[in-house]
Amino acid sequence: MGLILVGLGGALGSLSRFQLGKLLSHKDRDFPLGTFLVNILGGFGLGVLISLNRNPSLGLFLGDGFFGAFTTFSTFMYEGAYLFGKNKKVSAIIYIASSLILGILGCYIGSEFINIFI
Repeated sequence: MGLILVGLGGALGSLSRFQLGKLLSHKDRDFPLGTFLVNILGGFGLGVLISLNRNPSLGLFLGDGFFGAFTTFSTFMYEGAYLFGKNKKVSAIIYIASSLILGILGCYIGSEFINIFI
């Protein structure tokens, strides 16, 4: 049953990432805004889930499945390398550093968000 939950959540997460990333992306690729925002939003959502979830099945579906597929480390690495390869070193460094810092911060804020309002 766990594989089915992770698979269904993963399918929904990857489709959501694809659509949202496409909506937010710019053609010039000076800064990969779509992947950047998706990863930060995913970190926040995972933080909320960590704070609220007491159901192992929901954790598999949303945590491992949906948010695991919604966020994307491989695309993040590719886009960072792409910026370096196009000699946009400052953009690459800002993208990589801010993604890591804000992703972790988003997860922390998401986990604390519930404590503040409940």
